[in-house]
Amino acid sequence: MEPLLRWPAKVNEIPKEIFAREDVYQLELENIFYGPEWHPVAHTGELPNNGDFKTINVGERPILIVRGDDGEIRTFYNACSHRGNLLETRVSGNAAEFECPYHRWLFDTRGDLRGAPGDDDFSPSYCKEELGVPTIRSAEYLGLIFVTCSDETPDLESYLGRVKSALQTTLNGDGRLKLLGYQKVLYEVNWKAYVDNDGYHAPLLHAAFKLLNWQGGQGEQYCTENGHIGFESELKVPSGTDFLNDPSLIEFKGTESSLGSAIASTFPITVITKHMDMINIRFAFPRGVGKTEVHYGYFAHVDDDEEMVRHRIRQSSNLLGPTGLVSMEDASIFHRIHVGNQTPGNVAFQKGVKYEDRIWYDFKQNDEAGNLPRWEYYRKTLGFDREEL
Repeated sequence: MEPLLRWPAKVNEIPKEIFAREDVYQLELENIFYGPEWHPVAHTGELPNNGDFKTINVGERPILIVRGDDGEIRTFYNACSHRGNLLETRVSGNAAEFECPYHRWLFDTRGDLRGAPGDDDFSPSYCKEELGVPTIRSAEYLGLIFVTCSDETPDLESYLGRVKSALQTTLNGDGRLKLLGYQKVLYEVNWKAYVDNDGYHAPLLHAAFKLLNWQGGQGEQYCTENGHIGFESELKVPSGTDFLNDPSLIEFKGTESSLGSAIASTFPITVITKHMDMINIRFAFPRGVGKTEVHYGYFAHVDDDEEMVRHRIRQSSNLLGPTGLVSMEDASIFHRIHVGNQTPGNVAFQKGVKYEDRIWYDFKQNDEAGNLPRWEYYRKTLGFDREEL
């Protein structure tokens, strides 16, 4: 049988067709999104009160996360246990119960079925206690809630491995966060191109680095064998602030560790960042082959005073959101990447590439080669054979 596609022999080359093909996307859903991987879907700081809920997707499967009336956070597939109707359509909110509008089956915040009209005439095997909202396996690390669609996924801490260090940095040390707000965007780009980012492009693409005379310093990045990326570098205080109406926007007000940039990117698609005093979790999922939906969640630490909370809000919404001063060029570039990747051939990573015949795992902070171990894990997960050199 002819293979689905041929993967280039050189480790720094990626076939463009994987960004455009529907059959590849379907394979990704089954092997990655519904396979033995852990996916961040929420942070406990988003659900501080009993009855708080949030909805998100893993691949194309809808997920419902709820803090029950007993204070416990539970994760469910967002589907009625009766006929599979989408149970909750809101992105977030607070509820005492969830009612399916189709046949008015009613569930409580623990997911238990509380009532079903006409149940005196149901099938002989009907059992209300067995028809709660379907659950999905979950685990938590520093308040970050992960789910997996597979029973074969290893325990969460073993799965995270070395990237736990980057998660501790980006989640402000102890993960005790409170939600400030969201921004939601739909990018016209394949999900892999969205997350296939690097430090190489930042001072070259983003005009704010030049306008602010923003300089980086020493740093490092690494990638684990199962595709997680950790990044941390110095970030010097900008000196070109004359054009800003309020230069305090880009001041460092937190601890000394905030004087820098840190990223934890868990495979396949989640990115968590801590730049200056901003704490940002980007929950993302594919919307088919050519679109990626991203929910930017902005956070403060629970011990922040009122002034620090206001400062984090201003930095978060003005600098690194989808229309932020620093990152506003991303949406345009994503679309151009997607259009360009409809052409034949391969993309080729160059910056920081030491070898073309083997994978390594530690890099300088601006090396685009830091993404190559993730691509190798992706290739093996989907079963694509590499051509010989």
